[in-house]
Amino acid sequence: MQPKAGRTRFWLIFILCLPLVAGCAVGPDFKKPLFAVPEKWHGAVASASHQETPATPPVDLTRWWSSFDDPLLNSLIDRAIRANYDLRLAESRIRQARATQGTASAGLWPTLNAGASYTQNQVGSGSSLGSGGLTVDLFRMGLDASWELDFFGGTRRSVEAAKADVQAAVEDLRSVMVTLVSDVGSNYANLRQFQAQIEIARRNLAAQQHTAEITRKRHEAGFVGALDVANAQAQAATTESQIPVLESSANAAIYNLSVLLGLEPGALSDELAAGKPILPTPPEVPVGLPSDLLRRRPDVRRAEVQIHAATARIGVATADLFPKFSLTGNFGTLGQNLASLGNISNKFWSWGPAVTWPIFDAGRIRWNIEIQKAVQEQALLTYEKSVITALKDVETALSAYSNELQHNRLIAEATANNRRAVDLSMQLYTSGKTDFLNVLNAQRSLYLSEDALAQSTNALITDLIALYKALGGGWEMAGGIAAGQTGSQS
Repeated sequence: MQPKAGRTRFWLIFILCLPLVAGCAVGPDFKKPLFAVPEKWHGAVASASHQETPATPPVDLTRWWSSFDDPLLNSLIDRAIRANYDLRLAESRIRQARATQGTASAGLWPTLNAGASYTQNQVGSGSSLGSGGLTVDLFRMGLDASWELDFFGGTRRSVEAAKADVQAAVEDLRSVMVTLVSDVGSNYANLRQFQAQIEIARRNLAAQQHTAEITRKRHEAGFVGALDVANAQAQAATTESQIPVLESSANAAIYNLSVLLGLEPGALSDELAAGKPILPTPPEVPVGLPSDLLRRRPDVRRAEVQIHAATARIGVATADLFPKFSLTGNFGTLGQNLASLGNISNKFWSWGPAVTWPIFDAGRIRWNIEIQKAVQEQALLTYEKSVITALKDVETALSAYSNELQHNRLIAEATANNRRAVDLSMQLYTSGKTDFLNVLNAQRSLYLSEDALAQSTNALITDLIALYKALGGGWEMAGGIAAGQTGSQS
């Protein structure tokens, strides 16, 4: 009886010690990285009213595209969010990461397997037991169980790393979302620019053709020479030649939008063929503080959770230095025929602890720990690089937008002056007080300035979209797939 009592005491002590080791996990714990960012932006933050706006929170960039007040743009972005292929791929990667986390979590639990077997065994030979020897049939059926006890936290660190991988996949989805909505916005803005340029070219073409007709009649009346007629017709033809090029660019923008919405290239042609004005510039440009980037930019958030995953995997590698404890057991019945399997007297069972501890592996485990430490160091450097890259993106977008505002104002003034110059030159020409070269120059300058104004107005919009993208706005629309994730960073 004494050996049995000793075993009982052993298992009692073992079970009582389980809570003490359950919270033990070797390896470093994750700590949020610290990175100093400027207190304010260097670039000027200007509004459409040309007044500087304070770069202070709160800033809501959830649906930044709604500030353009264009229902069609809102509809295009909503449809893209539902159907874009890159977004659907990112969603699938989240499901894959979640399944991987489930696989890691399963390692915390015991396993139970059911099995059955049949073997036929030949015993002895014909020399002593007869001509055929003895044939024995053996049927076996039972359950096998095993449970590796996570004393040193290797499995728990694997689960921790897997959870961080899930959050990294979520941030990847958010990055795709930010890029998607900015691409839809940029292509839509470009489409409206090309359509505006087409309208400008046609309007100037009509005016130039009218001038050419007046010149032709004056030539027939003997007031001007043939050179003026040729110059007028050449200028009209030059302007007309720009229209097919602009139409090709407009079609390309429509094709890009269709693909972003998960459609075949020409699917949106009828819906977008009619020209509309270039998107208006919102009156205010909310920017917020540089520190907001660390909470908002998905690529920065992803880099942070990758540090978490790398830190946890150091613990996984470190746990291999320590012994592994497990409980194993089996229970079943066996017999020489199927009927005998139901006889309880034919049962068998066994159970007990097992331990394995690597004694010599030529340094493999320690080298693996060094590998994981290097991976963690790389993740930290990637995080720091992502932060300064994010700061650079915002500063670049701010500078581009602010400078384009000034450029746009000057182009608008030049265009207004060129319109007056065209009217005055035509009046003077028809009254014979100036030559036709002044008319040609005025019309050419007007067309160029109107075309440049359309491009500059669109550049304001695309620079603003680039600013919203640099600030990480729009990923909140990712919906329920990214919502409520473990390890999320508010």
